[in-house]
Amino acid sequence: MHINSEDFRVQADDPVDLTKWATEIEPVFSSDDDYKALLEKHVSKLSELQQLHYASDRYAILLIFQAMDAAGKDGAIRHVMSGINPQGCQVFSFKHPSAEALQHDFLWRTTRDLPERGRIGIFNRSYYEEVLIARVHPAILKGENLPDALLHDKAVWHGRYRSIRDMEKHLTANGTRIIKFFLHLSKHEQKKRFLERLDTPDKNWKFSLADIEERRFWKHYMTAYEECIGNTSTNDAPWYVVPADDKQTARLIVSQVLLDTMHGLRMSYPTPSDQRRHELGEIRKKLMA
Repeated sequence: MHINSEDFRVQADDPVDLTKWATEIEPVFSSDDDYKALLEKHVSKLSELQQLHYASDRYAILLIFQAMDAAGKDGAIRHVMSGINPQGCQVFSFKHPSAEALQHDFLWRTTRDLPERGRIGIFNRSYYEEVLIARVHPAILKGENLPDALLHDKAVWHGRYRSIRDMEKHLTANGTRIIKFFLHLSKHEQKKRFLERLDTPDKNWKFSLADIEERRFWKHYMTAYEECIGNTSTNDAPWYVVPADDKQTARLIVSQVLLDTMHGLRMSYPTPSDQRRHELGEIRKKLMA
């Protein structure tokens, strides 16, 4: 099965109803061996493109992963980026904001970790937490100590959507390509994965009571995600809703989207100037001598 990235892309200004987006599709591979071969092929191509991206030094790439707990963000990042040179890639995970971060605007702490040109930055959760968990749990928003006049329920979220769109438009205009993935997991599959974590000693560390507590807010999170994705998927910084009930299929979709995006940048290796070619010729003469 050919993976068409556009099948998973949320079009700009389209309202989002996640009940109409699949959490599972027909596998895009025929067997485990076929999956491994396809992933290896994608990883190899990504490695080549990343080297070209680093050498051309024209763009920065920012990948954002958002999802409910146990959707497979860590695994997708680990498997898809397994062939990337660590010198050209950085991964940041954003959890509850520190006391220092709470004293700044909601985009401050993530802005400090944006990738440089020539590099790939990965946000495992991101500034989008400020319109997701902060919306589901109003106490988090109150903890930011904003003036009461700024905390009107609808205005605060639409104001933040606008800030995000403006910030991403600014980054795009300055050479950063932004790709946003929502790993779309079903509540039933999350339960299965939680039970697996409980039954597997090596995975117990991944589980906490807070994970169960958050399941009670599932519908609230889905509403927050729908409005967030619908309001912030743009032509320049699109969201991709990736079916995540099957981890292997999700990884292949993520890697294909990244491949298509990097190919679209039409990068090339720097062309040496006449002076540089002369320098290289002199170097060759010295080596031959």
